Amino acid sequence: MSEPNLKKISKIRETLLRLNLINEENVEVYSKKTRDNNNLTVYKDNNTKIVFIDEYYVGDEEYENGDYRNKVIPSMRSQSGSLEDTVDNERRYKKYRQFVVNKNICDYGCGEGNFLRLAKRSAKSVLGIELQKNFNDTLNNEGIKCITKLNELTEPVDTCFMFHCLEHLPDPVCTLKEIFQKLKPDGEGKIVIEVPHARDFLLDQLQWNSFKNFTLWSQHLVLHTRNSLELFLIDSGFKNVHIEGVQRYNIANHLNWLMNNKPGGHENPLSIIETESLKNSYSEALSRIDANDTLVAIATT
Repeated sequence: MSEPNLKKISKIRETLLRLNLINEENVEVYSKKTRDNNNLTVYKDNNTKIVFIDEYYVGDEEYENGDYRNKVIPSMRSQSGSLEDTVDNERRYKKYRQFVVNKNICDYGCGEGNFLRLAKRSAKSVLGIELQKNFNDTLNNEGIKCITKLNELTEPVDTCFMFHCLEHLPDPVCTLKEIFQKLKPDGEGKIVIEVPHARDFLLDQLQWNSFKNFTLWSQHLVLHTRNSLELFLIDSGFKNVHIEGVQRYNIANHLNWLMNNKPGGHENPLSIIETESLKNSYSEALSRIDANDTLVAIATT
């Protein structure tokens, strides 16, 4: 892994303190390592439940070359054709299609661009923003415009999507403010953000240690709560913030963690217990106690 880019250090703690989302008296060391770095401290505010990494950023080069993707545990990859990638993007397209149809959209941190490939069928125009060079090149060769920096976006867009990207950014509020300026003004512009949830059932409620060791990652600089995600958006100028809990990983996945202390239950034979009604009921049950694994925020300019 490349050395941290010292020119771009995380401002997560600074932002959390400024927005009164953490209190130094309540912040404790949550872990002294992540799954990919044995010498990196992770902190947690025991009152607000926010989990964060202070003054650390892997560097843009890590995202440009994409080598880290080959080191990630296979079931966590969102590679083309994977179960997670397919299910996630179909869910997103179906759920948020009203922000796609006949709209000019961009996907910030689009990865391989599979959401854009779905959205292309009904959007007015699609655009990707992605640092990883081979993904960027492939999309452009396919005729889906993909740029590397937000300032290369010259025309305002209707909707900006950010799927599991915000938590990677060393200065997320700064980036959100830049996105705000690139969206159509006066309520016409929308942002849709999906992030991992600090109050994930296995992480916060059950405090399952093997899941904690697996989940903490040097690239995830903050695990949000509903309150922190909302305040990050409001601080960046957004209005009308709506947040919902989403359960990406089903009960079979959770049972596998509890039985075998590892991921992948949603792909093994145990997954045959799943039905659509069971999936929805489990997600709703977790929502009632604010323990879904994922949060989605929608806001306007």
